[in-house]
Amino acid sequence: MRLYIKLSKNKEIIPYNYQHLLTGTVHKWLGENNAEHGKRSLYSFSWLQNTRATNKGLNLTQDSYFFISAYDANLIKRIIKGILESPDAFYGSRVMDVQIKDVPEFSNEERFFLNSPVLIRKWDGEKIKHVTYQEEDFETLLTENIKGKLQFAGLSSDNISIELDKSYAFPQAKLVDYKGIKNKTTLAPVIIKGSSEQIAFAWSVGLGNSTGIGFGAIK
Repeated sequence: MRLYIKLSKNKEIIPYNYQHLLTGTVHKWLGENNAEHGKRSLYSFSWLQNTRATNKGLNLTQDSYFFISAYDANLIKRIIKGILESPDAFYGSRVMDVQIKDVPEFSNEERFFLNSPVLIRKWDGEKIKHVTYQEEDFETLLTENIKGKLQFAGLSSDNISIELDKSYAFPQAKLVDYKGIKNKTTLAPVIIKGSSEQIAFAWSVGLGNSTGIGFGAIK
């Protein structure tokens, strides 16, 4: 299930590194001390869409929105309840409208764009390394990550795979600052192969690590 959340215009300029503000707003709507803190995230949310850039930051427009997707419909219901109780977002913006979208019917192979870049981590000796599309094991790690989420949800992880769309001419390795931490991420279309249920799951929970703080949201 997915929520499309339309926001009002902001009263102050929103900084470009706003991702932690969006995360804080989502967790506010989930409720204080919610069980999602520190838990493997089976939900994802996009970055802000239809914004207007300035030399100091971003302004929201009459068409600005973002979306939240989740495997568990109850989590979406909790967010709706949170929005009704406290519709304020940040920098003077607030929720103006909410639209609910059911999971689409998918085939056994789908191509997706991303609404926030994918973050993939792996252990490299005693350090954690961020892996981008430029490295050979990116697709393997991306596939292993979604398999782990499927298993965590009690679903089959057999025969699912994720690969980059090699026909896309402009993949990006993007450095994203999250509260002072530099994250090497990837922004490029992906092709997911598997059962329709597995692909619907991926569409809901997002791809890669840290989907609960705004990475890896599927358009």
